[in-house]
Amino acid sequence: MTSPKRIALVGAGNMGSHHARVIAQSEAATLSVLVDPREDVGSALAARFGATWAPELPDLAEIDGVVVAAATEAHFPLAMQVLGQNRPLLIEKPVADDLLRTKEILALADARDIPMMCGLLERFNPAVITAKAALNEPIHVTATRHSPYAPRIRTGVAWDLLVHDVDLAINIVGSAPTDVASQLGHFHPGSAGGAEDVAETLMRFESGALARISASRVGQHKIRTLSIAELDRLIEVDLLRRDVTIYRHVSENSVGDGPSYRQQTIIEIPEIATSQEPLTAQFARFMDVIDGRADAAAERASILPSHVVVDHVIAQKAAV
Repeated sequence: MTSPKRIALVGAGNMGSHHARVIAQSEAATLSVLVDPREDVGSALAARFGATWAPELPDLAEIDGVVVAAATEAHFPLAMQVLGQNRPLLIEKPVADDLLRTKEILALADARDIPMMCGLLERFNPAVITAKAALNEPIHVTATRHSPYAPRIRTGVAWDLLVHDVDLAINIVGSAPTDVASQLGHFHPGSAGGAEDVAETLMRFESGALARISASRVGQHKIRTLSIAELDRLIEVDLLRRDVTIYRHVSENSVGDGPSYRQQTIIEIPEIATSQEPLTAQFARFMDVIDGRADAAAERASILPSHVVVDHVIAQKAAV
């Protein structure tokens, strides 16, 4: 039997605590080291899951993989340190706080053929997996991701929310977009200077397919919906409830001699493919990439397209 992978986790915040739980629960891994500069927070979380606390990233000679869930501004030096020691890396989105730094990180991982993933978690949503399995030829994707304002998140909505659906649309259509147009809204007085609260984005693909993505953090309730249109079907996904409904319009007939019509639509509700928590599924994928059961090069290549789009979206504010 293969020994569990020894994992180092960087970050003991909200996301880091979820990663710690998932790693500790995995039969394929053990949480070996938890890194956080705050001793009170870091040591408490480390003790909870049987790990050793460290204030900074240690030598990784005895570590099999690293998960980075630290603040975005710390991603670049951390990622370069991890990859510099030839260790597999799972890093939360965005990969770095700048597209050039993101490209530099990915270039190093490519040059050394090091397994690397980005925490684009909606890829592992059971409803998304089910919907993708049902797809034939998507031509129009629409996604809405709205949330109430959260004072703790002061940076822009593009990296916080929009990136997830941009990534989904790219994966659904099967290619990076050839054209991106976007409008940004700045409304909340509590947001950091220049940080967008609303982003409306339209993407066109080489196949002719279109995707419209709406992200907002000034909504009054949480919305996470995805619609995928084909010529003869509509696949609707509720990412919160994790359910899928498929519609197929079959006829429209006039009734009698008056202006009445009867429409018929077939509705299918497929069984959801899995009940696994997305974060657990993502970590299992990381283990597969490390062990060579999944294509590491393809996984790395899937990271950049959404980052390029969101970087373009954010650049719009400089043009306004």
